[in-house]
Amino acid sequence: MTHHKMFNVLKICAAALVAFGPLAAHAGPQDAAATKFITQTDRLIVKYKDAVDTSKGAAPPRALSAARQALIARAGQQVGATLRALRATATGADVLQLSRTMSLAEAQALAAELKARDPDVEYAEPDRIMTALAVPNDPLYSQQWHYYDAKGGLNLPSAWDKSTGAGINVAVIDTGYRPHADLAGQILPGYDFINSASIAGDGNGRDSDAQDNGDNTFAGQCGAGVPSQDEASSWHGTHVAGTIAAKTNNGVGVAGVAYGAKIVPARVLGKCGGYTSDIADAIVWASGGAVTGVPANANKARVLNLSLGGSGACDTTTQNAINSARSRGAVVVVAAGNSNVNASNSNPANCAGVIAVAATNRSGGKASYSNYGANVDVAAPGGDGTGAILSTWNAGTSTPAGDNYGYMMGTSMATPHVAGVVALMLAKNPNLTPDEVEAKLKATARAFPAACSGCGAGIVDASAAVNAAAGAVAAAAPTQNEVESNNSISTANAVTVSGTVVNGNTYGTTDNDYFVVQVPAGKTLTATMTMAAGTSTDYDLYAYNGAGTQLALSTNGVGVPDAVSVTNTSTATSPRYVRVRYHSGVYGAKYTLKFTW
Repeated sequence: MTHHKMFNVLKICAAALVAFGPLAAHAGPQDAAATKFITQTDRLIVKYKDAVDTSKGAAPPRALSAARQALIARAGQQVGATLRALRATATGADVLQLSRTMSLAEAQALAAELKARDPDVEYAEPDRIMTALAVPNDPLYSQQWHYYDAKGGLNLPSAWDKSTGAGINVAVIDTGYRPHADLAGQILPGYDFINSASIAGDGNGRDSDAQDNGDNTFAGQCGAGVPSQDEASSWHGTHVAGTIAAKTNNGVGVAGVAYGAKIVPARVLGKCGGYTSDIADAIVWASGGAVTGVPANANKARVLNLSLGGSGACDTTTQNAINSARSRGAVVVVAAGNSNVNASNSNPANCAGVIAVAATNRSGGKASYSNYGANVDVAAPGGDGTGAILSTWNAGTSTPAGDNYGYMMGTSMATPHVAGVVALMLAKNPNLTPDEVEAKLKATARAFPAACSGCGAGIVDASAAVNAAAGAVAAAAPTQNEVESNNSISTANAVTVSGTVVNGNTYGTTDNDYFVVQVPAGKTLTATMTMAAGTSTDYDLYAYNGAGTQLALSTNGVGVPDAVSVTNTSTATSPRYVRVRYHSGVYGAKYTLKFTW
């Protein structure tokens, strides 16, 4: 998609604010039309039925067999292309490099051809290119109205009396970051997941340097007519990071929504955007999962910010990565998109288990560019011509230069407002599950003061959301004890009240504890297991449907909570079973298992 860039900037000198007004803007497209997406790719993603999910560190990826490579070659012959194995993703899929670039429609047909030829293929799909979601802007406002304005703001100042986000890590899965005086001490070690040299623009592949070296492009570099003219570097990830966690009360620059939180940067977007497969690996890694060839993330993020997207249905690759992150307790916050269309066609906003964010303007109404629809959960300030979003930025037009502050607008800017509020909530109550966070954001959102059809439950209210998170700490959850014998589906203990906490333990290395919940149609059941403090015992968690088919599992190691989420997609109430299974350590250790739906 075309990445429009035009900004007014605030310059600083030696870390002191010198000017607070519009200076020379970088040249950029002046067309405020709907976003243009990149509709070509030179890669496929193929997942085989026997693939091993390596995100939990279970096993290294295996090479493709000669028989499978032969079937791949035959499929490619149908469209005059050759394919070679490039790498495996964290969730076990294989990325195949095509010998030529083709349209998404042609790539989809090739994927279908390969699946038809090989019954061992679980799914095959184009490795689509996602891009940062920002829209043109040229505002002159020099204050962060988006935090405090009575109509369009986040109601943030009173939330800071209760939480600053301390102790919570937020992953910014974006263009990387630029070192900045207002982000000093806020950035934790990250990773560069871009393995395409032409996209990365830094002369190497994946490495531990997540710094943004610029994503400027020349006309037509990203495909026919994309972009329509030369575009300057966006410094998109730096702007997003500043909204979430810029240093505050330091007498310089801007404030951050959750200035007590820390940023874990994952670089996935460069020149022309970034591949789905790289983004999916970043989602897994940032949330604490394993990615082959990438050092473990020592700073697991509880919140993932994805201010990026493209058109079309949610990719299976992306959904698997989101499911993996959610199993580790991560809250995934994504931009609804900037094309003023239904978000049902905006990926990853249409994926399950995410918090999709629409953008509002200073009046509290829908920003003209914002996507909308049933997939949207909440809205937050994204700005428009009456006021854009001010945050950290860089002065360079192509390669990095000095620190700056810049205005941008889009659902990309609305999303970090919500991610920051989620960090405030989790700092107040770290036991909240992703579904509980989403429910509380929706329940406390304030009514739109202006027209915003299809913008979700309302504008996120930071103060009310933090109050709701704190209230959950004080509320006494219903409890029950696990009762033996419950070592099979037929003898499962019934759990009937959402929010129930079950106290249990195992009585031997072969003991299994089963629980059953009658889940209403359309509801998502989440079960979160926590071991007693100080224990070295490890239990695992599984979820099944009424027929006993496994739907989800969580096999985190000692000291890390396990969680599974399953949705009842039928039109009637249906049973879902949760199983606690001994894995290692001394049996008999106590656990608590919380059920919400």
